[in-house]
Amino acid sequence: MTTETFEFQVEARQLLQLMIHSVYSNKDVFLRELVSNASDALDKLRLEKLRDDSLDADVSDLHIEIDVDKDARTLTVRDNGIGMSYDEVGQLIGTIANSGTATFLKELREAQDAANAEGLIGQFGVGFYSGFMVADEVTLVTRRAGESQGTRWTSRGESTYTLEKVDDAPQGTSVTLHLKPADPDNQLHDYTSPWKIREIVKRYSDFITWPIRMVPEKGDGEDAPEPETLNSMKALWARSRDEVSDDEYHELYKHISHDWREPLETIRLQAEGTFEYQALLFVPSHAPHDLFTRDFKRGVQLYVKRVFIMDDCEALLPPYLRFVKGVVDAQDLSLNVSREILQQDRHIRMMQRRLTKKVLSTVKEIKTKDADRYATFWREFGTALKEGLVTDSENRDAILAVASFATTHAEDEPTTLAQYVERMKDGQEDIYYITGESRQSIENSPHMEAFRDKGIEVLLLTDAVDEVWVDAVGEYEGKKLRSVAKGEIDLDGEKDEKAEGEREKQAEEYAGLLGWMREQLEEDIKEVRLSSRLTVSPACVVSDAHDLTPALENMYRAMGQEVPRTKRILELNPGHPLVKNLNQAYREREDRSGLVESAELLHTLAVLAEGGQPKDPARFVKLVADRLERTL
Repeated sequence: MTTETFEFQVEARQLLQLMIHSVYSNKDVFLRELVSNASDALDKLRLEKLRDDSLDADVSDLHIEIDVDKDARTLTVRDNGIGMSYDEVGQLIGTIANSGTATFLKELREAQDAANAEGLIGQFGVGFYSGFMVADEVTLVTRRAGESQGTRWTSRGESTYTLEKVDDAPQGTSVTLHLKPADPDNQLHDYTSPWKIREIVKRYSDFITWPIRMVPEKGDGEDAPEPETLNSMKALWARSRDEVSDDEYHELYKHISHDWREPLETIRLQAEGTFEYQALLFVPSHAPHDLFTRDFKRGVQLYVKRVFIMDDCEALLPPYLRFVKGVVDAQDLSLNVSREILQQDRHIRMMQRRLTKKVLSTVKEIKTKDADRYATFWREFGTALKEGLVTDSENRDAILAVASFATTHAEDEPTTLAQYVERMKDGQEDIYYITGESRQSIENSPHMEAFRDKGIEVLLLTDAVDEVWVDAVGEYEGKKLRSVAKGEIDLDGEKDEKAEGEREKQAEEYAGLLGWMREQLEEDIKEVRLSSRLTVSPACVVSDAHDLTPALENMYRAMGQEVPRTKRILELNPGHPLVKNLNQAYREREDRSGLVESAELLHTLAVLAEGGQPKDPARFVKLVADRLERTL
């Protein structure tokens, strides 16, 4: 038959060189691309046969075959699918994305790195040419189902390719790669090695619908061995729940997560319609030790039409659900989508939204039906989930619905905000909380004294993220979230005239001391006032209603953000003997220099009581030692 030689367009020639030398960071993906093309061809033939029963095509044993010839150093990927006609070969393969080559090259030049470039390759669907990364020459032989004549396409990936009509081509398509010499230093493996072929197929194509077969090497004097099927074809997410046992789900989870324990929950999701995808997600029973480290690998495995694309696809779930493991298999995404493309793809955003809602609704169901499993979930992942209260306003209500918090209401039973609101006292308008490092330290905080005396419930928040989400949420069902350590607190409700008179009398009595102490401590505090929250302790320090707390300041500084130091408010308990005596001494003495150290000590004791550190520990120790010496 006549062989015709064609020249690649200049742009197409440049594109080929880019693909061969710089686009794909992992050369193993060439086999993924060829197997994916073969799988598509088999899908198309099955569909065509259903539409046209008269089509002269054999569909009795649809499969993909990989054939290796070590002596000739060739690797052939063969399918008995739909195949291509002579014209189709010229259009689909000969001109390389002919409708967009110029645009493609322009975008490729603008791409900043190989990952972006790989995403562009995927957009134009030319993964076939990845074969030139590992081959000096590629030969494609194909015959379209129902036609009698086939086509051979050959190229060395340089300036030309040839097209030839052939009579003896079997139905389907075979791609033969004349392999380059192995070069381990350049990540160019020996692709005639059966173990390497098995490894690549297992990683990328294990769940392909069609069998992928390879004929094992024939030993001396042996009969031709039976072909070996390399892939399991067991895409558990594509099978109905009745067909899959819990053990099979658990084995898949262990394989994906490298966790030897069984998952806490298995979540299935199937979306149909204009955009189809399937998901099989797992909630672990244990938080990994590195869940809160910067290097934690998050995201689920992404497949497209059962072909493995990416191990940790971060775009499919928000960071606060980073503990969720699993598989998402989409139908309509490009095979070579890079991370950059994923972040911009509307289908990815649609999937993320749906998957997030599904996970949260599943957690809510666990909370409603199984208290023990919910307790395990919240203990292991509650801190991470609360991050979503800050970052995901769309799902904030759903997260609050499954969140629970330690509370003064019960020692061992956490509470939800809904339960807190139900228990609020008559006349109570706010939801009160306190943050700190541990339950013990904040329960004993001076800020809690009046609340404890009046039996008002307080949420005890001890995670670092609690400092942030309470401000982001602000209120729940019209009830403001208020820190017991910020702003002025009035727990008396409607004041009677007697209480009001007593308050005014105290304010007048202590006015001089308060003003004097403010002057003495002006480097550290912005105000000194009488407290309504103290019943036992002499003093406490509080933040102004809209100021950052010390813990939040430290958090920002740890993240490298410079924030100005905020002066706080010193509150005194007018009923405490120490404060009474200090006020009496202030009023009676003309020389108050001896009281300065007392004021400084009182302020430092208040800082210590809430878990803070003295500004000058050595000076504080000296002052205390001097006072002790005088009393002995």
